[in-house]
Amino acid sequence: MTRPLPDVDLAVIGGGMVGATLALAAARAGCSVRVIEAHPPGAAGQPSYDDRATALSHGSRRILEDLGVWEALAPQAEPIRRIHVSQRGYLGATRMDHREYGVEALGYVLINRHLGPVLHQALEASGVSVMTPARLLDDQEGEDHLILKVRHGEEAQSLRARLVVGADGTGSRLRSLAGIDVRESPYEQSAVIANVTPGQDHQGVAYERFTDEGPIALLPLGRGPDHERRCSLVWVRPQARIAQTLAWSDGEFLARLQERFGHRLGCFRRVGQRTAYPLSLVRAKRDTATRLILVGNAAHTLHPVAGQGFNLALRDVRTLADLLARARADGEDVGSPALLGEYASRRAGDLDAVVHATDALARLFATPFSPLAHLRGAGLMLLDRCGPLRRQVARKGMGL
Repeated sequence: MTRPLPDVDLAVIGGGMVGATLALAAARAGCSVRVIEAHPPGAAGQPSYDDRATALSHGSRRILEDLGVWEALAPQAEPIRRIHVSQRGYLGATRMDHREYGVEALGYVLINRHLGPVLHQALEASGVSVMTPARLLDDQEGEDHLILKVRHGEEAQSLRARLVVGADGTGSRLRSLAGIDVRESPYEQSAVIANVTPGQDHQGVAYERFTDEGPIALLPLGRGPDHERRCSLVWVRPQARIAQTLAWSDGEFLARLQERFGHRLGCFRRVGQRTAYPLSLVRAKRDTATRLILVGNAAHTLHPVAGQGFNLALRDVRTLADLLARARADGEDVGSPALLGEYASRRAGDLDAVVHATDALARLFATPFSPLAHLRGAGLMLLDRCGPLRRQVARKGMGL
């Protein structure tokens, strides 16, 4: 027996960072919202709220401010004052400083698990219904809605929504049910994630160092339990070397990292728990279907080289929330073909630009061909010395 639930304007599949943010934005736009999430808040299985760090652009901070959650997040957000980009074994580097752009910070770094409680408290205060643990079983089209069948705990339930948004990640169940295919291009790399303690204070500097294996990113974090400054490490390595990398002792891991990264932060002293995940470019062949929109990783999963994944998703959220607010104010259908078409049109340019730029950057710096490496170094020097070009790149990265 399937128990029917009250109709809603919007059903969000996935209550992680992207889904929860979208649900909050839609509620503030005047929509009735229900979130369907597999893992209860704080559960170990919730992949969106783990110990990984997320780099937030200056533009993303503005979006979170507009949603009323930045004040609660700010104490945990470490500002990025400067960015340093270099290439191992070759001349050339690019440096960016927040003072050049008249902003408090170029961006911020936040541990994902700090986001969960803040977003879900905001959802509760906004009256958003969150079904968890719950899984989407099936969907079917109605006259002016989609009908969703959901397993909520041990009970089968159904609900009708005028618009359904898939924020359920790279392996999106909603995308699969909708018959939307993806283009997937594996990088044959994995990202090793850990928190490390450097020998010197990071002073708010984010480092990106390109090597012949892949990039190494070190993002500034606040003080850990030992009251020492830490960095969030993203070390991209060939897939064939990941098992060995995870098996290294802490001492060997830090020594190998030191060899690849250098001594800009002194000698690395400690490393926390290490995890790894494989990297692929995954892009849905279309982001919309009848009364359905895909956002975040369900629509586009990027290489972490430029830290743009969540920032791109927040721009998905902002665009959709603006359209929902207008539709509600005008008494229009929030799942109409016109709204879906305008969403796709508005997002196309930004999505294409960021996806292609990130993919090109990942592949360009993964090529060990020596003459090309010298050209890359020359490009970094040119970017460092050409103020207008550097400012244009920085403003794009800040989401401005």
